[in-house]
Order: sequence, then structure tokens, then C-alpha cells
Amino acid sequence: MTSRAVQYARYGGPEVLELVEREDPQPGPGQVRLAVRAASVNPADWKLRTGAFTPGAEAPEHPVVPGFDVAGTVDALGEGVTAFGVGDEVLGAASGGAQAEKALADVTALVAKPAALSWEVAGSLATIVATAYRVLERLALSPGQVLLVHGASGGVGVVAAQVALARGITVIGTASERHQDDVRALGATPVVYGDGLVDRVREVTDRVDAVFDAAGKGSLADLVALAGSPDRVITIAHPDAADHGVAFSSGGSVEGSLAEFVGQLEAGTFRAPEVVVYPLEQVAQAQEDNRTGAVSGKLVVTP
Repeated sequence: MTSRAVQYARYGGPEVLELVEREDPQPGPGQVRLAVRAASVNPADWKLRTGAFTPGAEAPEHPVVPGFDVAGTVDALGEGVTAFGVGDEVLGAASGGAQAEKALADVTALVAKPAALSWEVAGSLATIVATAYRVLERLALSPGQVLLVHGASGGVGVVAAQVALARGITVIGTASERHQDDVRALGATPVVYGDGLVDRVREVTDRVDAVFDAAGKGSLADLVALAGSPDRVITIAHPDAADHGVAFSSGGSVEGSLAEFVGQLEAGTFRAPEVVVYPLEQVAQAQEDNRTGAVSGKLVVTP
């Protein structure tokens, strides 16, 4: 059997992406194959595509299908799989290759999709949830302390703010002027980012115990000033983190955190970030919009 997938055989801009027909991938031990219903676009997708992590190389060893976050229906089981059956609806992290009609995933990276959760939202969650939980664990704040989430209206920021608030942490969330109400709806205190950020935050609170930088935007000096020390700031978005003595955080597993967050969504105590949906044929545009920040919301592609 064959199905469609987006792939690139050389590094470069969005023009290297092509929609191809390929043999369906076969699940190995501990894996399932999914009929993909939605897959999100993340910065890692276009950074890998440009060769940013392989300096000097012109092409990968084999054609690459991008994408990690996925939601879909199980349509084949690998050896030893008992956690899910054919026809089950799931979401989580694919073993790469999610921007396709069929994708593989380890069962340990998947959770059941609640019936009320849309496919598009389900496919947007894995990376942002894993990232938010990972950084919050590293910051290790206690109830009553104050966290500044820089970029609180973005996907990671929306998750981080809600999880922190649920743990009894006070959250100040920065966002653009037009997203102030979105941050307020999370339960956080909104502040407009940009020039004058330090003064605006200090009008709200005289204490910031830690900063989670999910936005970048050249604000690390201000964020360090607010936290009082670079070791109380973690960024996932600023390429010059080391110049400011700030830790850059990447990677991480979805195990545990994804099930908890999805459970809160199902219970109605958390809300998911807004999603913007592209058809699979427009993956190149979706990746470019993610790179430039031209579109607000979590970008998702659907076959």
C-alpha cells in the first residue's frame, strides 16, 4: 500500500519540500502505524530542513519526512503492542515523519484522544506540552512564588501558564497588545512586551522568582534584570542565551506530562492553544509562516 508524504532530499528553503507517494511505513516492535488526522509544525521542522544541525552538508543520507506531533487512528500494530488496538484514536509524538498520511509512533509516546478533543488540537499538543512541563520542572518553583512567562499567548506559554497556576504559582504573562485578554483568560496577569518591559512588570509586581522565556524577541537582558540572576531564567527561544549566562532548554519526553495535560483538557480545567490549519499540500507555507511568525496560533497540517 502507498500513501502521500511530504519530504525533502536536500537541505534548503521551503522549495525543497515535495509531496510524494511512498510505500506505507511498517511498525517495528513497540510501535504502531497511524492514519494521520493532524500533525503540527514546529521550529525543529524547518531548522532540520535547512541543515542548521548539519553544517556543511548539502543533503541528508536519506529523504526526510518532517513532523513530530501527531494525532490519528491506529491502523497497524508492531510486535508486542497491547496498549492500543487497530481503530483506536490517539495523540502524541511520532517517530518523525508526521507530516504524511501514515506515520509511525512508539506506544510509550502516545495517549488516547478524548472524543471531544478535535483532531487539529490533538495533533498540536505533544511538543508544547513536553516543553512546558520540562522547563517548569527545571525552574522548580513552589506555591506562592512568581513566574514570568514571556510569550504567554503562544503554544508553550499557554500550557506553561496554566500548569504553573494549577500548582499555586502566581503567573505574569507577556504578550502583544492584541493578546492581553487571551493571557488574562488563562488566569495570568498580562503585560505588554517590548520596550519598557521591566518598568511595566514592576508596576504589577516587585518580585519575580523565575522567568520562562518562550518568545525570544531580544529581551533576555530585561528578563535577567527582572529575575535578578541569569540562573533564574530559562529560554527555549533565544539563540544568544549563553551570552547572557542563561540556560537554553530543548528536547524531552512526552511521557506523563501529555496524559496529565490531556486529562485536564478533558475535564475542562485547562484550555488548548488556538490552532491554524493548513492542508498537507501547503506544508511549505506552514513551515515558512512558523519560521517568520507571520501567523498567530499553533500551526497544524491535515492530510
